[in-house]
Amino acid sequence: MDYNFKALGKRVNAPSKELETFPRPEHLTVVRFSSEELTSFCPVTDQPDFNTVEIEYYPRELCVESKSLKLYLWSFREERIFGEGLASAIAADLVQALEPTYCRVTLIQNIRGGMQLTAVAEIGEPQKTST
Repeated sequence: MDYNFKALGKRVNAPSKELETFPRPEHLTVVRFSSEELTSFCPVTDQPDFNTVEIEYYPRELCVESKSLKLYLWSFREERIFGEGLASAIAADLVQALEPTYCRVTLIQNIRGGMQLTAVAEIGEPQKTST
Protein backbone atom coordinates (compact mmCIF):
# COMPACT_ATOMS: atom_id res chain seq x y z
CA MET A 1 0.00 0.00 0.00
CA ASP A 2 1.33 3.44 -0.91
CA TYR A 3 0.95 6.00 1.88
CA ASN A 4 1.17 9.66 1.01
CA PHE A 5 1.86 11.19 4.41
CA LYS A 6 2.90 14.83 4.59
CA ALA A 7 4.90 14.53 7.82
CA LEU A 8 5.98 10.91 8.39
CA GLY A 9 9.44 10.28 6.98
CA LYS A 10 10.00 13.95 6.30
CA ARG A 11 11.74 16.76 8.15
CA VAL A 12 9.05 18.92 9.74
CA ASN A 13 9.89 22.05 11.75
CA ALA A 14 6.47 23.40 12.59
CA PRO A 15 3.27 22.31 14.32
CA SER A 16 0.23 21.36 12.28
CA LYS A 17 -3.50 21.02 12.91
CA GLU A 18 -3.75 18.30 10.24
CA LEU A 19 -4.38 14.81 11.57
CA GLU A 20 -3.28 12.27 8.96
CA THR A 21 -4.92 8.86 8.86
CA PHE A 22 -4.49 5.37 7.49
CA PRO A 23 -6.83 2.37 7.21
CA ARG A 24 -7.47 0.40 10.40
CA PRO A 25 -5.66 -2.94 10.38
CA GLU A 26 -7.89 -5.97 10.67
CA HIS A 27 -8.62 -7.08 14.27
CA LEU A 28 -7.47 -3.76 15.78
CA THR A 29 -9.98 -2.66 18.43
CA VAL A 30 -8.28 -0.07 20.67
CA VAL A 31 -5.60 2.58 20.14
CA ARG A 32 -3.98 4.46 23.01
CA PHE A 33 -1.48 7.31 23.07
CA SER A 34 -0.01 9.30 25.94
CA SER A 35 2.27 12.31 26.01
CA GLU A 36 3.73 14.54 28.70
CA GLU A 37 4.60 17.20 26.12
CA LEU A 38 1.31 19.06 25.74
CA THR A 39 1.57 22.73 26.64
CA SER A 40 -0.75 25.72 26.37
CA PHE A 41 -1.45 28.98 28.19
CA CYS A 42 -4.17 30.02 30.61
CA PRO A 43 -6.44 32.39 28.66
CA VAL A 44 -6.79 34.72 31.65
CA THR A 45 -3.40 34.83 33.36
CA ASP A 46 -1.18 33.90 30.37
CA GLN A 47 0.61 31.45 32.69
CA PRO A 48 1.92 28.35 30.91
CA ASP A 49 0.11 25.09 31.50
CA PHE A 50 2.02 21.82 31.25
CA ASN A 51 -0.15 18.79 30.66
CA THR A 52 -0.12 15.05 30.26
CA VAL A 53 -2.63 13.83 27.72
CA GLU A 54 -3.99 10.31 27.39
CA ILE A 55 -5.91 9.47 24.23
CA GLU A 56 -7.92 6.31 23.66
CA TYR A 57 -10.14 5.56 20.70
CA TYR A 58 -11.90 2.59 19.15
CA PRO A 59 -11.28 2.85 15.42
CA ARG A 60 -14.03 2.19 12.93
CA GLU A 61 -12.25 2.56 9.57
CA LEU A 62 -9.28 4.87 10.24
CA CYS A 63 -6.32 5.27 12.60
CA VAL A 64 -4.36 8.44 13.27
CA GLU A 65 -0.73 8.52 12.18
CA SER A 66 1.39 9.19 15.27
CA LYS A 67 3.76 11.85 13.89
CA SER A 68 0.82 13.93 12.70
CA LEU A 69 -0.71 13.55 16.18
CA LYS A 70 2.54 14.77 17.74
CA LEU A 71 2.57 17.82 15.43
CA TYR A 72 -1.11 18.41 16.20
CA LEU A 73 -0.49 18.39 19.96
CA TRP A 74 2.46 20.74 19.40
CA SER A 75 0.06 23.19 17.70
CA PHE A 76 -1.48 24.04 21.08
CA ARG A 77 1.83 25.35 22.43
CA GLU A 78 0.95 29.02 21.88
CA GLU A 79 -2.83 28.76 22.36
CA ARG A 80 -4.70 30.33 25.23
CA ILE A 81 -7.24 27.73 26.35
CA PHE A 82 -8.51 26.26 29.60
CA GLY A 83 -7.58 22.61 30.19
CA GLU A 84 -11.21 21.54 29.99
CA GLY A 85 -11.53 23.18 26.57
CA LEU A 86 -8.27 21.62 25.44
CA ALA A 87 -9.45 18.09 26.29
CA SER A 88 -12.73 18.75 24.49
CA ALA A 89 -11.06 20.24 21.40
CA ILE A 90 -8.66 17.30 21.02
CA ALA A 91 -11.50 14.78 21.33
CA ALA A 92 -13.67 16.66 18.83
CA ASP A 93 -10.84 16.96 16.29
CA LEU A 94 -9.99 13.27 16.57
CA VAL A 95 -13.63 12.29 16.11
CA GLN A 96 -13.92 14.57 13.08
CA ALA A 97 -10.80 13.06 11.48
CA LEU A 98 -11.34 9.40 12.39
CA GLU A 99 -15.07 8.85 13.01
CA PRO A 100 -14.28 6.23 15.69
CA THR A 101 -16.96 4.44 17.64
CA TYR A 102 -15.55 5.95 20.84
CA CYS A 103 -12.94 8.51 21.83
CA ARG A 104 -11.72 9.50 25.29
CA VAL A 105 -9.19 12.25 25.99
CA THR A 106 -7.88 12.68 29.52
CA LEU A 107 -5.88 15.82 30.24
CA ILE A 108 -3.91 15.99 33.49
CA GLN A 109 -2.53 19.44 34.16
CA ASN A 110 0.61 19.81 36.25
CA ILE A 111 -0.04 21.25 39.68
CA ARG A 112 -0.20 25.03 39.66
CA GLY A 113 -1.24 27.10 42.65
CA GLY A 114 -1.66 23.92 44.70
CA MET A 115 -4.36 22.54 42.38
CA GLN A 116 -4.24 19.74 39.86
CA LEU A 117 -6.81 19.56 37.08
CA THR A 118 -7.94 16.39 35.38
CA ALA A 119 -10.41 16.88 32.51
CA VAL A 120 -11.99 14.03 30.57
CA ALA A 121 -13.78 14.43 27.24
CA GLU A 122 -15.65 11.43 25.83
CA ILE A 123 -17.49 11.09 22.55
CA GLY A 124 -19.41 7.95 21.64
CA GLU A 125 -20.15 4.88 23.70
CA PRO A 126 -17.36 2.73 25.12
CA GLN A 127 -17.49 -0.90 24.17
CA LYS A 128 -16.24 -3.86 26.12
CA THR A 129 -12.78 -4.97 25.09
CA SER A 130 -10.52 -7.75 26.21
CA THR A 131 -7.59 -5.41 26.98
